Amino acid sequence: MAYLILARHGITNWNAEGKWHGITDIPINDQGREEARRAGEKLKHLKIDKAYSSELTRTKQTLEEICNTLEISCPTNTTPALNERDYGIYTGKNKWQVKEEVGEEEFLKLRRSWDHPIPKGESLKDVYNRVVPFYEEVILKDLKKGNNILVVSSGNTLRALIKHIQNISDEEITKFELGFGEVYVYEYQEDGGNITLRETIKGDLK
Repeated sequence: MAYLILARHGITNWNAEGKWHGITDIPINDQGREEARRAGEKLKHLKIDKAYSSELTRTKQTLEEICNTLEISCPTNTTPALNERDYGIYTGKNKWQVKEEVGEEEFLKLRRSWDHPIPKGESLKDVYNRVVPFYEEVILKDLKKGNNILVVSSGNTLRALIKHIQNISDEEITKFELGFGEVYVYEYQEDGGNITLRETIKGDLK
């Protein structure tokens, strides 16, 4: 048996301002660090054998805060496969202003839909098509060896991965969201290869 732990990064100033990051490299703020530390406190009952994050500073900082809280050495294994969704022409824009410009229906498609295209950017399906192969080729092999794995990434990347793990439909994934510093803990059973959700840990301070 092994555990897969998925954690969303702590909040950033751009998050607080309602801006779409995409792959823009924005650090977490003081609240985000506290959210990460609180997530770490909730994970003290689990041993972490290996950790992965995206290449973005906000995920690496969140991982660092979690590991410091756990008082463990956690070398950062980064990969572009875990980077946030590229928001293309909407990167850096205030999402609520975009909503006013394009209307609620189009806004919801841009923000939450499965395969609605974004000019010069990625759909959630595009993210799925890069994160799931990494999960199957790297993370799953670690789990099969009995290693407990911590993955720190961004909201859309984790939504795509959770869609795969929990077999969530294209329609239902539009309703799924993770809070800042939120953690999903899965239990992997090598006998049969089953992976099931064990617990969720709320991380944001709202």
